Amino acid sequence: MRVMGLDYGSKTVGVAISDPLGITAQGIETIERKEENKLRKTLARIEELVKEYKVEKIVLGFPKNMNNTIGERAEKSLELKAMLERRIGIPVIMWDERLTTVEAERTLIESNVRRENRKKYVDKIAAVFILQGYLDSLCIGK
Repeated sequence: MRVMGLDYGSKTVGVAISDPLGITAQGIETIERKEENKLRKTLARIEELVKEYKVEKIVLGFPKNMNNTIGERAEKSLELKAMLERRIGIPVIMWDERLTTVEAERTLIESNVRRENRKKYVDKIAAVFILQGYLDSLCIGK
């Protein structure tokens, strides 16, 4: 069973996919859009990827504030969750993503990726961290 991980930002969505056994996460792309509220093409692309990879579940990053409250970005993520469930019809799990973008940025720095190139990869890497965290939590429970 494949699982998709999404890092939903104001202008991009990082996308990761699990291997068929649900053990590891791999980044596959970053979906870009010109305006924050224009989601039609973004939703269509996510739906295409769900079909292509035969995804059965989506894990969506939930950007809570550091004090565990829900801010504007988290509200927008909840709205995206509702849209995805309506459109695609598979479960969408919210996953605490605090500091995943910081972790992704640090990983890129440690990998000597130039500053001007990091922006291209950071959302996809953050999606990998979100999905891998979820997958690891499943293994711990077994």
